[in-house]
Amino acid sequence: MNNTELLIDKIVKGMQDKKAHDIVVVDLSPIEDTICKAFVICTGNSPSHIQALSDSVADTVRKEAQSKPTAVAGLRNSQWVAMDYSDVIVHIFLPEERDFYDLEHLWADARLTEIADLD
Repeated sequence: MNNTELLIDKIVKGMQDKKAHDIVVVDLSPIEDTICKAFVICTGNSPSHIQALSDSVADTVRKEAQSKPTAVAGLRNSQWVAMDYSDVIVHIFLPEERDFYDLEHLWADARLTEIADLD
């Protein structure tokens, strides 16, 4: 498992530990001139759920992949939190924001992998 795959695996684990919904991994690696190799996107139920999800992702990745995000944005209002792990960018949305921005469909060439909800 390479570093990007390990990061994605631990990000998904952190999301699942706090019951994220509709987790999707967007593989951008075959596409030239993208800002990263992958997005991992999920939905939270409320601003407090989004904060719990971002905390869980950060803790899981730090402990199990020895990595910290280079930047985290959106915690102030917790409607859309982005966590930059260089090769992988995490997006945690409220449902309305996720529907509006529709990040997983910005690149038609990207391969999408849907992760089943655990509950």
